[in-house]
Amino acid sequence: MPETGSQPQEDTTATVAPKQGRGGLEGLVVPTTTISKVEEKTGQLLYRTYNIHDLASTATFEEVAHLLWFGHLPGQAELSQLKTQLVTERTLPATVVQLLRDLPSTIEPVDALRAAVSLWGAIAIKGKPTLEQAIGITARFPLLLAAFHRLRHGEELLEPRSELGHAANYLYLLTGQVPKDEQVKQLDAYLILLAEHGITASTFTARIVVSTESDLASAVSAALAALKGPLDGGAASKVQAMLEAIGTVDQAQGQLYNALVRGERVMGFGHRVYETEDPRAETLREMARVANPREFALARGVEEVALRLLEKQRPGRHLHTNVAFYSAILLAAVGLPADLFTPTFAVGRVVGWTAHILEQVSNNRVLQITRVTQVDPTHRHVRAAWHESLEPSQG
Repeated sequence: MPETGSQPQEDTTATVAPKQGRGGLEGLVVPTTTISKVEEKTGQLLYRTYNIHDLASTATFEEVAHLLWFGHLPGQAELSQLKTQLVTERTLPATVVQLLRDLPSTIEPVDALRAAVSLWGAIAIKGKPTLEQAIGITARFPLLLAAFHRLRHGEELLEPRSELGHAANYLYLLTGQVPKDEQVKQLDAYLILLAEHGITASTFTARIVVSTESDLASAVSAALAALKGPLDGGAASKVQAMLEAIGTVDQAQGQLYNALVRGERVMGFGHRVYETEDPRAETLREMARVANPREFALARGVEEVALRLLEKQRPGRHLHTNVAFYSAILLAAVGLPADLFTPTFAVGRVVGWTAHILEQVSNNRVLQITRVTQVDPTHRHVRAAWHESLEPSQG
């Protein structure tokens, strides 16, 4: 575990070089944050000034949650207290469980999670967002997902096990089997790597919602809606589908080339911020190699083909491997079905969302676009249009 104690915080802003005509919000300056720093040119990601590689290899998810919420890595007493709080919050109201029973089994788990978060928030969340609320919602994400997953397969719910940590308890609640240490370590590292990434679309959504003085659960529910999209957190399952469709490395060249010619995206490559490889991809690549050598061999071969093709077909676009590509291999290796990839992303990212929510409310100003550019300069008049509509048809 990295050295504990308070660290000097560095203010960052969610800005990138303006790109004219793309239709996004590149170049927009939003509130400063001390939670994380994304170095787009050097490909580094820091949580509260700690390098993400160090955290993923030496810390636990609970330690990183403490870091993001409190600003420093915990000592033993602080860590024990946080673990106790998380375990204590592993409960679900009967009304929320009933909702999960009543939801169609065919809907996506991320949608079930969003619905359950909304109902739980309406019941349990009152007033201004607090750290206790952040801990409570984080503790319940694995319970909500596991409950829906088991119910849709006709299985009864399991009681959380207090001796298991956050990642281990999630896997146990899904499968009914105490996971192997290696599985826990792999999922723990994944959750750490995905816990925070600056002002992404989903995080910005959460901050916008809470800036209106809405509640924490509403902000998290809105963030889940944004995360669902494949251009935010929904890409790993698309990578899995792509790899299954390709099947073997010798099929990769033809299939990927045809996809690029058709103007389709190759999932798992490119990032709106990094000009080099996503730093999380490096760690995930090595973890995937250890976790599932056979699937890794396919993924590595497809990755090499894709990078060559992207350099030729999309020159100058800096389309490197991103976090989603090897996430698919790792999550499958720990036993998760593809439709749990995105909500499992949220199991980690809810810590980052809630850290940003708390930061936003600590010095709040409503986040809204106050001026937009009207691209159609034509002025029309209602009265003239109304008279034109009354003219007799010439047909």
